[in-house]
Amino acid sequence: MAVIKDCNLSDEVEEEEPGEVIESAPPLKVGEEREINTSLGLKKKLVKQGHGFETPQFGDEVTVHYVSRRMDGNKLDYSTRDKGIPISFTLGDGQVMYGLDYGIVTMKRGEVALFTLPSGTVGADDVSPDFNIQFEVELLSWIVVVDICKDGGIIKKVLSRGERNEQPGDLDEVTVKYQVMLDDGTVIAKTPEEGVEFYVKDGHFCPGLPKALKTMKRGDQVKLIIQPQYAFGEHKLTADNRFSIIPVNSVLSFDLELVSFKPVIDVTGDTKVLKKILKEGEGSHVAEEGSTVFIKYTARLEDGTIFEKIGSDENEPLKFVVDEEQVVAGLDRAVATMKKGELASVTVQPGYGYGSTEVKRELAAIPPSSILVYEIEMVDFKKEKSPWEMNSRRRLRQQ
Repeated sequence: MAVIKDCNLSDEVEEEEPGEVIESAPPLKVGEEREINTSLGLKKKLVKQGHGFETPQFGDEVTVHYVSRRMDGNKLDYSTRDKGIPISFTLGDGQVMYGLDYGIVTMKRGEVALFTLPSGTVGADDVSPDFNIQFEVELLSWIVVVDICKDGGIIKKVLSRGERNEQPGDLDEVTVKYQVMLDDGTVIAKTPEEGVEFYVKDGHFCPGLPKALKTMKRGDQVKLIIQPQYAFGEHKLTADNRFSIIPVNSVLSFDLELVSFKPVIDVTGDTKVLKKILKEGEGSHVAEEGSTVFIKYTARLEDGTIFEKIGSDENEPLKFVVDEEQVVAGLDRAVATMKKGELASVTVQPGYGYGSTEVKRELAAIPPSSILVYEIEMVDFKKEKSPWEMNSRRRLRQQ
């Protein structure tokens, strides 16, 4: 039987790398040289400024041009400039001369720098200990690589970043596109062009997919490598209308895009009233307790039966005061969280609806213990002014 591991996605503490790095010094200017790692004796001279503020981290895949030289100017064994083809490697994996990684993690995209290391640190057999070694490096690009569960079970490579910073949570409804492949490149599943929708908490395809989605931002495009313990483990899946046959202990490769997601808010804190935001409202203010609100809504049962429509067909919006028990509790609590212009779908469990009582409404009867679904538009709201916001005449009238 497969053992599906869990991972704590909130524990994102970065591990310190060895070596004392001087971080408090001001940025280097072009032509300036400085020792940047005292343990390694690593010096950096800035040749050309890079772009932006981000720098790669250990574990990321970088693409660089570099030339290695002895201090007397003689080239060592390798130069990407000779062939005009850059190299790509993972920082911290020992794929380049020891110490160079610690210089590259200080670079910005497009930057060119000259790094100097004592030859003894590098350990090159054909270099006399009396010579230091220099590396001229141009950082062309890098791919962010994240070990999501900190155990190598789900590796995420960020190919393209989205435009916004929000990440989906367990309750949210996501729209994703993906293609899934086995190690040999066999495509075993692919979404339709428009993608697929599902709630993160409900899971989809394999356990590793929703875990990865909770670390992504809207619009992110990534490649996932999911090990068997987060895929299907020792289970062999036969072909069906969703995907092809999947052998036991298969490693899965995903090309994945988080197209969008609709935030779902636990209004009451007990998942009994859930609000899915269909369209964001204006500004930052919400209709709090005591506010007079104007809403339009369509109310349905779980099977889609409409039992009430307010504010449609040129009818006036419903007007009521929040927290005055003028509507069912679930609707009241949800509206208090909405912004002007917001459109939301609100699911109300019986305890915050009509309970175990049968109720007749305008268009249909509501059976006992029914789950209610409201599609609500917040047309407008007016907040009740606090005493210190009123003029003296109005304060006297309320006393």
